[in-house]
Amino acid sequence: MANPPIVIHRPTPSGGRRVTVHYEGRDEILGLAHSDHDVIVFLSEAGLEEADRLLDNPVWVEWRGGRAHHYEAA
Repeated sequence: MANPPIVIHRPTPSGGRRVTVHYEGRDEILGLAHSDHDVIVFLSEAGLEEADRLLDNPVWVEWRGGRAHHYEAA
């Protein structure tokens, strides 16, 4: 796997981070997360088991812009 399939994008100006997953050759937006819990729910709904264990695994998740686990407005 060349790039992590899950991207948690930089915080938006109003707060929250867009979460996308690369699946079957395309990027799909899962939602706008305001907490790690939101990300875990999105990933679980997308069918990923043990989603809570993926957030700090760079093979699976890339945190872009800002610090990991921070969702405050940019």
